[in-house]
Amino acid sequence: MEGFAAARTSADGGERQEGWTSKQRLLVVANRLPVSAVRRGDDVWHLEISVGGLVSALLGVKEFEARWIGWAGVNVPDDIGQRALTKALAEKRCIPVFLDEETVHQYYNGYCNNILWPLFHYLGLPQEDRLATTRSFQSQFDAYKKANQMFADVVNKHYEEGDVVWCHDYHLMFLPQCLKERNNKMKVGWFLHTPFPSSEIHRTLPSRSELLRSVLAADLVGFHTYDYARHFVSACTRILGLEGTPEGVEDQGKLTRVAAFPIGIDSDRFIRALELPQVQDHVRELKQRFDGRKVMLGVDRLDMIKGIPQKILAFEKFLEENPNWRDKVVLLQIAVPTRTDVCEYQKLTSQVHEIVGRINGRFGTLSAVPIHHLDRSLDFYALCALYAVTDVALVTSLRDGMNLVSYEFVACQASKKGVLILSEFAGAAQSLGAGALLVNPWNITEVAASIGYALNMPADEREKRHHHNFMYVTTHTSQEWAATFVSELNDTIVEAQLRTRQVPPLLPMKIAVDRYLQSNNRLLILGFNATLTQPANTLGRRGDQIREMELKLHPDLREPLKNLCDDPKTTTVVISGSDRSVLDDNFGEYNMWLAAENGMFLRLTTGEWMTTMPENLTMDWVDSVKHVFEYFTERTPRSHFELRETSLLWNYKYADVEFGRLQARDMLQHLWTGPISNAALDVVQGSRSVEVRAVGVTKGAAIDRILGEIVHNKGLKAPIDYVLCVGHFLGKDEDVYTFFEPELPCEILPAIRTKVADPVVAPIPHNSLSKTARLKKQRSLSTLERRSVNPVVRGAWRPIMRDKVSLHEGSSVLDLKSENYFSCSVGRKQSSARYLLGSSDDVVALIKDLAECSSEVECLGEEQRGA
Repeated sequence: MEGFAAARTSADGGERQEGWTSKQRLLVVANRLPVSAVRRGDDVWHLEISVGGLVSALLGVKEFEARWIGWAGVNVPDDIGQRALTKALAEKRCIPVFLDEETVHQYYNGYCNNILWPLFHYLGLPQEDRLATTRSFQSQFDAYKKANQMFADVVNKHYEEGDVVWCHDYHLMFLPQCLKERNNKMKVGWFLHTPFPSSEIHRTLPSRSELLRSVLAADLVGFHTYDYARHFVSACTRILGLEGTPEGVEDQGKLTRVAAFPIGIDSDRFIRALELPQVQDHVRELKQRFDGRKVMLGVDRLDMIKGIPQKILAFEKFLEENPNWRDKVVLLQIAVPTRTDVCEYQKLTSQVHEIVGRINGRFGTLSAVPIHHLDRSLDFYALCALYAVTDVALVTSLRDGMNLVSYEFVACQASKKGVLILSEFAGAAQSLGAGALLVNPWNITEVAASIGYALNMPADEREKRHHHNFMYVTTHTSQEWAATFVSELNDTIVEAQLRTRQVPPLLPMKIAVDRYLQSNNRLLILGFNATLTQPANTLGRRGDQIREMELKLHPDLREPLKNLCDDPKTTTVVISGSDRSVLDDNFGEYNMWLAAENGMFLRLTTGEWMTTMPENLTMDWVDSVKHVFEYFTERTPRSHFELRETSLLWNYKYADVEFGRLQARDMLQHLWTGPISNAALDVVQGSRSVEVRAVGVTKGAAIDRILGEIVHNKGLKAPIDYVLCVGHFLGKDEDVYTFFEPELPCEILPAIRTKVADPVVAPIPHNSLSKTARLKKQRSLSTLERRSVNPVVRGAWRPIMRDKVSLHEGSSVLDLKSENYFSCSVGRKQSSARYLLGSSDDVVALIKDLAECSSEVECLGEEQRGA
C-alpha cells in the first residue's frame, strides 16, 4: 500500500505523524446497504450481512475507515422504527437512507431497473406500450433525481472534511452533481459496475445529457474495462460536444479523470475456505456423486443477460456431435432466481426449464441425466466445494459488467486446474482472456467446439492457462481495486488543485463596478460571439444550427448597453471576428465603436467604415485556400465556411465530432503542404474550427491602431484610466488581454493569476504605466486607411486610401493603474486574462450592474447640482 500512502500524504498537504492510526474515512454510497434488515418488533431489528459483487469486493478492504450509506431494502415509515434501525446499523458502520414505497417503486423498480439497466446492457428502452412508458418516464426520472438528492442529504449530514465519497453504480448517477453543488471541495468518485454502452445506444436515452453532466461533476469516474471508459468518453464527446483526452473529459478547463479499474475478489477468503472441514466434506460428497464423469459448471443469476439458454443449447449441440461423451459429462447449472414478479423473467424461467427438460429427456438415462439445474442459490461453503470439483466452468454472458464467478472459480482451482470458457462480452474477458477460452455466446457452434476442446485439453496446457489466471486473480484483489481507486482519486484531487491555480479567479464584480464609478475616462472592450450573444439553448449538443449561426445580441443587454454607450465618460468598443454586416445589424443603433474581422475594419456607429489593415497586407492567397475549404465542406456534413475580407473560417461544430477532427487534421495537412506552405499566413485552430488569416492579424495587434483612431476622432481631454476587456477569444487573439497589462515584475503576475481568494483580501499591486509606455509591443507602423461604407465586393481586397492618421497621436491615451484594469475571459478557463466569467449570462449581469450603478451616480450628481 506504499502508493496509496504517498497519495495520502500529498493529498493532505503534509506527512501524518501518526501514520495509519488515523485512517482516511471512506464513505461508500450504494443503493443497497450490505445488510438485510428484518423487523422483529417496534424497536427491534435483526440484521444479516448480504452477499454480492460490491459487498464481496469491499468487505475485505482494511486500509480505510469505511462507512456504508444506502437504502436498507425495507420501508420504515415510523420514527421509532427509523431510530431503532439507525442505531442497529451504526454497530455495523452502516448509515441508512429512508426511501418511501412510492419513491422506491418509481426510482428503483422504474427508472433504474426498467430504463437504465436494460439500456446499459444493450437491451434498449422498453418497446411494449411505448405511449405508457413515455408518460411514466418523466415521473420515474423525477423520482430518480429525488432519491439521489435524499442520498446526498444523508452524505452531507455525515461528511467530515477530508473524507472520500465513493458513489457506486447506475442508481446514483445524479449523486456526484448533488454533492458538488453543496460542497465543491468534496472528494467524489463514481464507479459503474455494469457495462457503459456505446454512445449510439446511450443517445437514445431521453435524459442522456443530464446524466452525463451529473457524472462529470465527480473528480474520478471509474469503469471495469477500457472499453466502457472509451464509450463514456465518446458519449461525452458526441452528445455533449466536450473534449475527450487520454486522461478523461475536459470541459472549459475542468478535467474529470476517466479510467478503468477492473474489480477483483477477496481471493484469500476462497483459498482459505477450501481447507475448512465442511467444504472438504462437500468436496468428497460431490466427487463420489459424479465419479467417472467430467463436471461442467454454470453459476448465474436467472437473467436475460447471462445467456443461460445459449449455454444449454451449446451443451446440447456438443452432446449431439459427441455421442461418446453423453455418459461421461454433466452440466451443473445454478440459476439464482431474481425479479420473479417480472413477466419477462418468468418467461425466461419457463424457457430454461423447457430446454433442460427436453435435453434430459433426449440424452438422459434412468440412472443419470446430463444437466442438473437448480433454481436456487448455494451457501458459500457448498459453492466453494462445487468450484473445486469442476473441470470446466462455462460463463456465457451476453453482456456483463465483469462477472466475478469466473474469478471465484479460478481461486478455487489450485488442485484441479480446470478450464474456464468465458464470453467475450463479459468484462472479465479483458482480465482473464489470456488463460480462458473466449467465445461468442451467440455462436452455438463455437461454444460447443470450445466445450470439446476444454474437455480434451492436455494437462500441461490446462496448468499454464490456470497459472496465468490464478496469478491475476490473487494479485488483483478487491483490496487492491479499492485502494487503487481511492489512491487515484486522491492524486486526481492534487492534480486538479495544481490546475486550478493556473485558472483565473472569478471576476470580483463589486470591485470592478466600484473602480468603474471612481474613474473619469473608461474604455470597455467587448467581444461578441459567446460574450454578448444569448447562450444556445441546445438539446444535448446539437441545437438549431441555422438559428445558432445567426449571431444575435442578448435581448437583456439592449437597454443596459445603450445606457453605457450614452455615458460621455465611457468609450465602448465591440471587437469581433465577424464581418461588418453582422456588427452593423446588431449594434448600428448604439453610440459605440465597431471593430470587425479581428479589428481590421473599424467605425464609429455615427461614421463610416475604415480599414486598419497594414499597407503591405496581401490577399492573393484567398482563392487557393477557398478551394481547400470548399473541398472539405462538401465532404463533411453539417460543416460550413465563411469567406471574410481578411480571413477564411471553416467551422465543423455541428458535424460528427470525431469525423470533424479527422477532416480538420487532413485539411491542415493540405494547407501546410499546399496553398500556405510559403505564404505569410497564420492558421488558427479553434475547438471546432480552422481559420486562415494573414500574419499579424489579431485583436491585440489591432488595438493600438483602434486606440489611435479613437483619440483622433474623440479628442480625449483626459487619458483613459479604466479598462474592462471581456471576451471569449481564441488563444491567438488573447494578446488583446496582455496589451493593457502593466509592466509588472515577472514574479508578480503569476501571483495575481493564482489568487483564488477574494481580491479584497489580496488586491492587485498598484503599479501604473509610465507615460512613455502607454502603448505596448504590438504597436504597428501601419496607418489607418479610410474606406467607404459601401458593401465590399468580394475580391476587392485592396483598401482605398483617403488619408492617413499617425498612431503617435494616441501616445498619451492611457494612464492606467493595475487595479483599474480588468481583463476577463468568458467560459475559457485556460486563458491569459486576469479573471473569469462563466458564460454570457454573467456578462449580462456585469453590464447591468455597471449601467445601473452609473445611472444612480449620475442621478445623484444631478440632484446635488440642482441643490
